[in-house]
Amino acid sequence: MNLLFFDIECASVYKTTAKICAFGYVLCDENFNIIKKEDILINPKGKFHLTDGRGEHGLVLPYEYTEFKKYPVFPQVYQTIRDLLEDKNNLVYGHATLNDVNYLDLETRRFKLPPFDFAFSDSQLIYMTSINDFSRQVGLEYITKKLEVEFTPHRAADDAYATMRVMQAMCAKYGCNCAELEKKLGIKKGTSKNHKITRPSARAYGEYKDKCRREKAERAKRRSKFYGRVNCRHKAVSDKFKGKVFTFSRPLEYETDISIPFVDKIYALGGRYSQKLSECSVFVCEDADESVRAKQARENPAILTVSPQKLTELLDD
Repeated sequence: MNLLFFDIECASVYKTTAKICAFGYVLCDENFNIIKKEDILINPKGKFHLTDGRGEHGLVLPYEYTEFKKYPVFPQVYQTIRDLLEDKNNLVYGHATLNDVNYLDLETRRFKLPPFDFAFSDSQLIYMTSINDFSRQVGLEYITKKLEVEFTPHRAADDAYATMRVMQAMCAKYGCNCAELEKKLGIKKGTSKNHKITRPSARAYGEYKDKCRREKAERAKRRSKFYGRVNCRHKAVSDKFKGKVFTFSRPLEYETDISIPFVDKIYALGGRYSQKLSECSVFVCEDADESVRAKQARENPAILTVSPQKLTELLDD
């Protein structure tokens, strides 16, 4: 079996269109000996409108944009790309591959071409599974820095080469080939067939998502309990905190064994609680809290920011 690593760059991406301008790939044997590395440049038949993953900041591709008009359009290179991806002797890999597979599918719809039919894996998912950290999506540049792989970001063939090197490093770490690595890590390939695309999956990632769902449900339960107490009728026995509005950090709200007694004392001393930072005069969070809300509170001269320990002193004084 051979290994095919590919990457795609687009002139523009919208919900229903993705105008591909480069299909880069590296074809190698199971021992990562390169058979061919190529950048297939494509006339996107449209203007370049480049943004990051959030659709905000412009990206710069390492190509001369004015040259693309002289390259073939997608239908002219479609069969070459299809032969590579659908060759049963090729195991197909990319990085964050689902995006590129979607781009290919959108182009077949745009030009009314038969859909692709192939299975694929994702080096991003494989890497995250290997380090057992799914807390954030890791980019190719981040991983290659960790593995000391040099490449030119956003040049399709070089991105494909970097993906190959990532997989090579992980195979060396585990002492196995790519197919064996996927089996060890519980990876299931994604597929693209008849315009239906399934994402690659990992057993460990599924367990992580289940854990996140359970934790989210528990937070929602605690938050509901906390605000149920906040919204109860409270009788003030003192006006010590009259006119003072308290707001807690989200983690402190979830610690209902602590936060609910705090709220009871605040109301008993004439204060009140609001979840809105704009109404707050005293914000309570841990000293190490670097969340956006905590930073905004610290930067606002109208808000006194205190720790739970300090709040205890204020309430007991």
